[in-house]
Order: sequence, then C-alpha cells, then structure tokens
Amino acid sequence: MKNNYKVLLLENIHPTAKANLESDGHEVTLLSYAPDAQELITLLKDYDAVGIRSKTKMTKEVIQESKHLLSIGCFCIGTNQVDLEAANAVGIPVFNAPHSNTRSVAELVISEVIALSRQVGDKSMKAHKGVWDKSAVGANEIRGKNLGIIGYGHIGSQVSILAEAMGLNVHYYDITKRLPLGNATQCSTLEELMGLSDYVTLHVPGTPQTKNMITKKELSWMKKGSYLINASRGNVVVIDDLVNALKEGIVAGCAVDVFPEEPASNNDKFSSPLQGLANVILTPHIGGSTEEAQFNIGGEVSESLNKFLRLGITVGAVNFPEVEAFAKDNSSRLINVHRNEPGVLGKINNIISESGVNIAGQYLSTDETIGYLIVDVNSDQVDELRDKIKELERSIKTRIVY
Repeated sequence: MKNNYKVLLLENIHPTAKANLESDGHEVTLLSYAPDAQELITLLKDYDAVGIRSKTKMTKEVIQESKHLLSIGCFCIGTNQVDLEAANAVGIPVFNAPHSNTRSVAELVISEVIALSRQVGDKSMKAHKGVWDKSAVGANEIRGKNLGIIGYGHIGSQVSILAEAMGLNVHYYDITKRLPLGNATQCSTLEELMGLSDYVTLHVPGTPQTKNMITKKELSWMKKGSYLINASRGNVVVIDDLVNALKEGIVAGCAVDVFPEEPASNNDKFSSPLQGLANVILTPHIGGSTEEAQFNIGGEVSESLNKFLRLGITVGAVNFPEVEAFAKDNSSRLINVHRNEPGVLGKINNIISESGVNIAGQYLSTDETIGYLIVDVNSDQVDELRDKIKELERSIKTRIVY
C-alpha cells in the first residue's frame, strides 16, 4: 500500500521540489509568500507536510496547532525560523539543506572582497550619477593580503579554497578544532584573527553564542583600514557599533547581506543605519539566491521529505533521532514516535508478540526526549497493530508507512 500525501510549499520554493514530490504521487501546492501565524495555522490543517524558506515562522504556537504534520522541510541552510524543540515534542522531524548553497555564498564573499578593495560600489554609484572618479587612492589588489574566516564550516572552508586560489593568505577561527584546507592556518583566538586580517568574513550559525558576537570591542581589534563581510546571520554584528567603526576609520568598508530586521517581502521598505556610508555594500540576503543553489536546495530537501514520508528515514533531520532503514519486500512498515522513557519498547514488542506477528526488522534511535522506532512486520494485521500501539500512553505519533 502506497500512501500519497498533501504537501504545502511556501515562499516560491524552486519548482524542482514540487516536481520531485509530484513525480512520486504526492499532491503539492506551491505558494509565493510567507503566511502570518493565523493564516499558516489555517492552511496547514489541510496538509501532511510543509516546506518553507526563511520568512515563514513555525513557532511553538503554530506547531502546537499543527500536531498532525508529519514533517517540516526548510529549503535553506538555517532552521532558526522553526521551534525545533516544539517540533521534536510532537514527533515532527525537520529537514534542511546544509550544503546546497555553499558555493553560491562563497562566490559572493570573494566578489565582495575584491569589490571592497577597489571601492567598486562607490565608483559605480558615482558613474551612474555622471561623476568620473578615476583614482588609485585606497584601491588595492587582494593578492598577498590576509583573509580571516570566522566559522570554518561548510561555507567558511569553501571560501578558504577560493581565497587561496586568488592568492590570499587564509586564517580562520572556530570554536571547534577544524582540519585546515590547503595552507590555511587556524588562529587560537578571535582577537588574534581580527588583528592580523585585512578582510574578516563571518560564517557562523545563528546561536545564543553568536548573537552580538561582533561589537565595539571586537571591531577595535581589527587592523585600521581593514574590511568586514557578514553573510552569516543578521544578529551576529551590532550594526550601530559597525557604523561607528566605519565613521571612525577603523573599518575601511563592509559588505552586509544579512540584517537584524529584514523586510517580509520585496514589496516592503528596507532601512538600515549602514545606508549612505562610503564603501558599504548592502545586498538583500542573496548569498544563496542563485538558480543553481535554489535548484539544489529544492532537490535535496524534497528528497529528504519523500524518504521520510515513504520510508520513515530520518537521516539528516536536525531535531530528531536518525534512522536509516531501507524497504523490505513482502512486509509492512510501522513507525512510532514515543516519549523516551523506560519500558516503551517492551510494551510495543508485547503488543506485536501477542498478535502473533513476525518482526522482519526493527530499528530504534533515541534522543533525550523521544524515541523513534521503525518496525517491519510480515503481517496483514498492520492496521490493528497501529491502533494498539497508538493507544499507548507514551506514544506521540504512530502511522503506517506502507
């Protein structure tokens, strides 16, 4: 038996996601915008799974009102827009695309390093206004300069590779010990990195530890006349402190792609204290906005959703125990999410045993709060088993996969 599900995709997710899900029999609706909380709750009542980007907020309230959802797909790198604990508590795995836009962001960063060094933004703006400002003052090649990367994960390490190919000396700082690529050198402290770098680029996740991590103090560590690039999270840099550093000449220029407050849509007005300052490049959160990245993200997350809906596979879920169990012939598959407390598995196995059903395969993984169980059985009594397991006090969510 093959179940087909209804999936809602929001915020103009790349059509490849819709095509992939529909090709496997699911009914998919694609909307172009991010609904507010009340509209979202109403919409989700008719769907089994939802795909979002960065603007749709899956808050605790929304999730509590949408406990029936089987899964949430974040068609982006970050998952800050989802209350992951709330989703975990009601048995909803959340998937994202941690690698698919890596190259796009890295290329933008390298282009901004060059643009800032040559004051391309200011020169272009003046040329548009009819001003011919041909001058070498303050313009430099990047070859032989020092690039400091804060956060040496997927994107930071990709920036490292491209930067070294451009002739930059690469240094990086990460709270985790990371293997350097090429000739990159790991710095032991953030102060060390910022003090030796001609360009500092941020590639950290959005966590309580990274919120406001770049303030007046950290900016004071930078070499006079150096540059700052932020394509990570909008709340990593204190904008007012950056504005002051620019005006005081500590920082010679910056490129910012993410902001503490961003418009909900292209129709809304954008404002920032950084507007109008010299050698400042402002872009509307476009680091991963390339056709290639969006195509790859659409494919990666839709595949994760489909593997979960069809097989119960949770590999890659950011808030859920991971289980990978491929389909078995001539069997039916049950999945169960339960509170991670002693004795649950025993009760489930007792139900199966008392029913006289043969277990063809059983896979269990747990985290601190929940257990995730896949059971393959050779029986046509799977509906009855599901109903009995669902009635257990500590069961959160139980369904037949096939």
